[in-house]
Amino acid sequence: MSKLRLLVITYYWPPSGGAGVQRSLKFVKHLPSFEVEPTVITVDPEKGAYPVLDLSLAADVPASVRVLRTDTSEPFGSYKKLTGRQQIPYGGFANESKTSLAQRFFKFVRGNVFIPDPRRGWNRHVLRAVEELYAKGEKFDAVFTSSPPHSTQLIGLELKKRYKLRWLADLRDPWTDIYYHHELNQTPLARWLDARYERQVLEQADAVLVTSPDTKRLFLGKSPQLSSEKFHVLPNGYDESDFREPSTPPSDALLITHTGTITETYHIELFLSAVAECARQNPDVPLRLRFVGKVSDGVRRQLAENDLLERTELIPFVPHDESVSYLLRSTVLLMAIPDVPHNLGILPGKVFEYLAANKPIICIGPCDSDAAHLLDECGAGRVLPYDAYGAMLEHLHNLCEMWRANSSLDLPRLTHARYSRRALTKQLAKLIKGLLSS
Repeated sequence: MSKLRLLVITYYWPPSGGAGVQRSLKFVKHLPSFEVEPTVITVDPEKGAYPVLDLSLAADVPASVRVLRTDTSEPFGSYKKLTGRQQIPYGGFANESKTSLAQRFFKFVRGNVFIPDPRRGWNRHVLRAVEELYAKGEKFDAVFTSSPPHSTQLIGLELKKRYKLRWLADLRDPWTDIYYHHELNQTPLARWLDARYERQVLEQADAVLVTSPDTKRLFLGKSPQLSSEKFHVLPNGYDESDFREPSTPPSDALLITHTGTITETYHIELFLSAVAECARQNPDVPLRLRFVGKVSDGVRRQLAENDLLERTELIPFVPHDESVSYLLRSTVLLMAIPDVPHNLGILPGKVFEYLAANKPIICIGPCDSDAAHLLDECGAGRVLPYDAYGAMLEHLHNLCEMWRANSSLDLPRLTHARYSRRALTKQLAKLIKGLLSS
């Protein structure tokens, strides 16, 4: 049986770093094992705009996989010149400060001119690249488009129309319901157009992939034409090959590690207060914190206000393999769900890597979220509401008591094998084959 030929279109690809690149990369890594031959089209890193870089991820791209890189037409060069900022904004300018006139201008332009997002200028370059492949006689069985940026889904919309390809739309995040969407100051016309694009993608894709059950519920409500059968929950996962290093929790500290971005939006201030109080009440337990990744100034202030800076190690963004190493060299892992609208469906990719590390997890966030259900299913930790100071302090006391008996709090092997990247890719391959045979 010949392999199925899949066209994978994703903006984020090595050397891009961050959470967004992992999903498509790991699917592509494992698809050849399931008789699917992917061809990747992505942006030329010299022309694209990545918030962070991670050169280590290139090692996950199979040598047999063809990767085509295209030009792009985006506004980020002008943004840098006019604002004097060198860092590419996250969320299409939505997180930028409102104090700068130039930044306010760009945010308005982003919300009302670049619909659905500023990277839409990449689309015509991708369409031209696919046209050239077909002109050479190449054919594909299906196309897989991954977003954000959600403008990538408009490429899938056009390719299905032109070449009658089976189309899988992979939406890692909500679209018009994303938490920062209200900050874009869209006019009624811009809101209507954005919602129209979203609805067209959801209605015309042959299959829609989402990362959590709540996100599926969110998208299902966008049109009466949508059926539950079109949506497939394929969460993010962990790659077993990333966890070959043995677990080595420190014997001289109860070390709580958080990886990734943390800001005031995650509301860990009461948890930090509980850590400070627990340390005061348990002077014989060397309680320590470690944050690996971006820590906002507000969270740094919260650490200072609780006299925790001397107990805290702050490590800037590191390559993915180093991030995993920090997990394995921890006692307990901390994660938090941002306190934003529609946060019940936020299921960060790192939660699966936390599971693979087999450490107790403390999650600050809503108890009825998809993340909470996952931790409960795997018996991997405790979810504590943002305002549950008493429960936080009690839980930390319990961890101290356990640490006194044994400095390793590692859990037994958890029931998380179904969330390995290979197992999830097997589901994706089955879905692709099912679409082609129907």
